[in-house]
Amino acid sequence: MTKLTQRGQAGVTTDLEIRRRARILLRTDGHDAVTLRAIARALGITAPALYRYYDSREDLLRQLCDDICADLSHELARRVQHVAPDAFAERVTETCRGLRTWAVAHPREFTLVFATPPSADAQSPTVGQDEFAGVFLSLAGPLLVEGTAMTPARPVPGEFLSTVEHHRTALAEACVAHGLDLAPEDIRAGHVYALLQWWIRIYGHIALEVFGRFPFDVRHAEVLFEVLLTDLVHDIELS
Repeated sequence: MTKLTQRGQAGVTTDLEIRRRARILLRTDGHDAVTLRAIARALGITAPALYRYYDSREDLLRQLCDDICADLSHELARRVQHVAPDAFAERVTETCRGLRTWAVAHPREFTLVFATPPSADAQSPTVGQDEFAGVFLSLAGPLLVEGTAMTPARPVPGEFLSTVEHHRTALAEACVAHGLDLAPEDIRAGHVYALLQWWIRIYGHIALEVFGRFPFDVRHAEVLFEVLLTDLVHDIELS
């Protein structure tokens, strides 16, 4: 009997142990180090034994992304649990601060989830990713429902309008899935465009900081990030 199965016969315990070891490898040695062979060696079992739980390395990495997204979403939700529900600006900015703090502290996990191209057989968002999206929808949804002036400073480009219908429907369905009564017709093109611009700018700053790719030496990136948040709140007239 292997050391792994000696710890307990429950499959979920074994599964968690495999992913825990995979996450340690990711944090210490990076994405390329996370292989079934390396995990099996660390656990004292044979690599074929892992195929009882994962079809492939890609399958393991997808489920590892689930774990990371779930942990991150819980952390971001914790950061705003004491903020008043109607304090929209504070809830949004605190969530964004939490994302930046986490990303800087966990660069390899950030890279796996947010900066690794999906495989050719990538399916719909996984459970963890859906939980993570829910944190942002819980912030963006009420803004739309309450009619906050969430519109971009400039007109929505015509090229974007041609695809906005799909995004409106997807956003409405996601909001409904998280308990928000919102129909596609309640979402204007400006709403979708403003949300897209918000995410691009937040993600852009975080990615540049995590990967050390600012075009010049930025010694106080957190100050630059706070200026960005202030500008974003002002741009969409968020109160």
